[in-house]
Amino acid sequence: MNKYEVLGVVGEGAYGVVLKCRNKENGEIVAIKKFKDSDEDETVRKTTLREVKILRLLKQENIVQLREAFRRKQKLYLVFEYVERNLLEVLEEKPDGLEPDLVKYFIYQLILAICYCHALEVIHRDIKPENLLIGKNDILKLCDFGFARILPQKSSQNLTDYVATRWYRSPELLLQQTDYGKGVDMWAIGCIMGELTDGQPLFPGESEIDQLYVIQKIIGPLTQEQHELFLKNPRFLGTKFPEVNKPETLEKRYIGKLSKNALLFMKKLLVMDPAKRMDSLTAISHPYFDDIREDGIAEKIIQLANVANIKSQQRVLSAKQQASKYNNQNSANIAQQQQQSQQGSTYQDFQNDKSPMLNNKKFHNKGKKLVQGQVQRYYQQGQQGYDVQQEEQNSRANSRQKFYKGNVNNYQKSNHYQGDDEPGQLVN
Repeated sequence: MNKYEVLGVVGEGAYGVVLKCRNKENGEIVAIKKFKDSDEDETVRKTTLREVKILRLLKQENIVQLREAFRRKQKLYLVFEYVERNLLEVLEEKPDGLEPDLVKYFIYQLILAICYCHALEVIHRDIKPENLLIGKNDILKLCDFGFARILPQKSSQNLTDYVATRWYRSPELLLQQTDYGKGVDMWAIGCIMGELTDGQPLFPGESEIDQLYVIQKIIGPLTQEQHELFLKNPRFLGTKFPEVNKPETLEKRYIGKLSKNALLFMKKLLVMDPAKRMDSLTAISHPYFDDIREDGIAEKIIQLANVANIKSQQRVLSAKQQASKYNNQNSANIAQQQQQSQQGSTYQDFQNDKSPMLNNKKFHNKGKKLVQGQVQRYYQQGQQGYDVQQEEQNSRANSRQKFYKGNVNNYQKSNHYQGDDEPGQLVN
């Protein structure tokens, strides 16, 4: 933290605090996320390394950029580009909602960010106004990837069910399904779009069961599969939804506020069945964005994602090579120590020699003194050299092991160790 001057506190959370700082070397204003728990906490360490890994993978203009990450005094720090305010602050200034064109522009940028994430199999899982930063010229940037996850290659692998803030949580998350996917982000975008339109949360449930009721009141009933999951869930045992006498549809709520294309777009995001929900590539190509969409943008995003994926694979390979190099060096050191240790047994081998020449007592006594002296001198010299070398090796090994022990496995698993980090540094 020596190269940063703290200017103030941006925000606080359960994880720690976000500071507004100035880089003393180049004058850049940055936001530094300081974790309150020690990096010795395995949960904090695992979560942070995963967040850093994902952030290093995501290089797109609508995603907040990680400048660096480091640890000092057993505390972890993430340094980000600084963006002036978030979407929640914008909504507080506009309690009746934003102009339709600005709503479209913000949603378009959010879709671009999520489209890029999804192309790299990353789901954010916590899209909400607080995590959408708004900079100069109304440039939107998605931030806070603490809940983000790279989707497992095996579809049978379960994910955490308790993610996302309740008002933006999809039906499958509310029902505690663990085989969800990218659809959870698309649902949240639909919720954001509704809130931007009239300034009010679309589904302001007071509890999980109330959240499900509010959703059904506007969107319609759960699917058959979802209803069965609801009945089997111990959390909802004995619970029955009240009758919806006067359903409030999206058409009724946003009449005169959303164009036909805008309403169709939102409805495709807010589909109960995640398998039928619009995906990000389809969303970016929707007629709703015809007047602002850049030509070939979907293809460009996929191309950028492919490049990022290649770089990520290269980092993985580099990490494996460094780990292999370290393991090979350790093996060589062990072999050398064993060889030198065996040299100390030379005199004992001589004593055990039963050859006829050594059975001659006179020769044996004379030879014994001669050889004993030579062997002893050789052994002492060898032992001294070995002790010095061993001390140097132990010093180097302890230093390397101290660094690698806490990092090699984690870096290799998290795919972002490149082998050139200095002790005390998390990533470059």
